[in-house]
Amino acid sequence: MDQVEVAVIGAGIVGLAIARELVLRGRDVVVIEAAGAIGTGISSRNSEVIHAGLYYPAGSLKARLCVHGKALLYDYCAARGIAHQRCGKLVVATRVGDLPRLQQLAASGAANGVGDLRLLDQAQVQALEPALQAAGALLSPSSGIVDSHGLMTALLADAEAAGATLALASPVTGGSRDGDGWRLRVGEDFELGARCVINAAGLFAAQVARSMGTPAPRLHFARGHYFSLTARAPFSRLIYPLPADGGLGVHLTLDLGGQARFGPDVQWLADTEPAALTYAVDPALAPAFEAEVRGYWPGLPTGGLQPAYSGIRPKLSGPGEAAADFRIEQAPGLINLFGIESPGLTASLALAEEVAALL
Repeated sequence: MDQVEVAVIGAGIVGLAIARELVLRGRDVVVIEAAGAIGTGISSRNSEVIHAGLYYPAGSLKARLCVHGKALLYDYCAARGIAHQRCGKLVVATRVGDLPRLQQLAASGAANGVGDLRLLDQAQVQALEPALQAAGALLSPSSGIVDSHGLMTALLADAEAAGATLALASPVTGGSRDGDGWRLRVGEDFELGARCVINAAGLFAAQVARSMGTPAPRLHFARGHYFSLTARAPFSRLIYPLPADGGLGVHLTLDLGGQARFGPDVQWLADTEPAALTYAVDPALAPAFEAEVRGYWPGLPTGGLQPAYSGIRPKLSGPGEAAADFRIEQAPGLINLFGIESPGLTASLALAEEVAALL
């Protein structure tokens, strides 16, 4: 049976960041990925936004790791030449009655250490983004966008250059304690011994943990659909409504080429195994998206949205419940990461430091 010091399960952004951090600290690391390529799940089906740290309770893992991870991520992208842009974000209140919620969001961000936030009145919003309709907005200058695929490619290159190994098409189907370490079953008949296992399997994290005989929380799956704009949007910043149940509202994000996309909505899925989840985008959702977007952009052209893609988030909280924090749980020789959704991309390098410290 082959032996390795650390097995990282999952080659998404978080798993690759953890592998890179550990191998740079001198660990012997193999990354085990069920799919035939890196980052095919949550990591490639999101808004590619670098979040500032506004939305999360002070002292939470999400708050701390988002703020620290944002700084690490901007530095890493600059050093490695990864395409990114610090374009800024406006969180808008479309009604005067919602302005106190903007103030609460500003206070939350300040409590988390986000020191560059500005509350704007209607005239100031119009001066920045003339096409935007809002009673006021919160400006987050340090929010931005990143090429998530470029980021994953760089993380993998760093990890492999330092000695890490990647095994694709290698689903972990079970595991058991073996002395001071673990014996992992990979695929049908391959076994791998690991002194320590990091479960960064995203949508499959709870399933993997249970297959290893360790407890796992219930994950709620929420699909979010995205639509793209057929024309060029008249905005230079990200535009977000106030947060909605289960998500941040149908917001406007820009890719690095300036193309606008809108999403995600929140569609709670019935309990099922993550392997059975699908990513279809129903074109019939377009009118509902248009109605949401016209709340802050009345000039959206009729019929201007087309289906783009969808993503699925593994949530620790269900419909109507307060958003849950990340969960990093330890068992002997095992670290499980549960509920790593937004701001997981932003927090990825900080999450890697957190896991490395636990080892």
